[in-house]
Amino acid sequence: MPAGSSPEQLIRQFCMALPGVTERPSHGSPAFFAGRQFLMLWPDGHHDHDFAHMWFAAPPGAQDELVGSDPGRFFRPPYVGGRGWVALRLDRGVDPDELAAVCEEAFRTVATRKLIDALEQSRGHPG
Repeated sequence: MPAGSSPEQLIRQFCMALPGVTERPSHGSPAFFAGRQFLMLWPDGHHDHDFAHMWFAAPPGAQDELVGSDPGRFFRPPYVGGRGWVALRLDRGVDPDELAAVCEEAFRTVATRKLIDALEQSRGHPG
């Protein structure tokens, strides 16, 4: 992780670099939107989870795969877990590359084709 960068700072940096993303508070915590919400930070924990974590939109099947493969880091969040969202603990060491990939996948899960095309074009790939 870059010196002096917290997981929350990295997540904000990764999300805000995606096309059309806005940040605004939701339920008192930072949340990121690409038209629809795709990620929410809980830097001080939430409900029974008194540790830093994030909730993120995930494609079908990803929740079972992630929670099943590493239940110490991933879990089914309250409220949005029924819609396939996943939670990731941020208090057990995080890999910046993994965070970037999670942020992008969450974005792609909810973004319009136009926003996904803009992301691809920004990377030099045809839309």
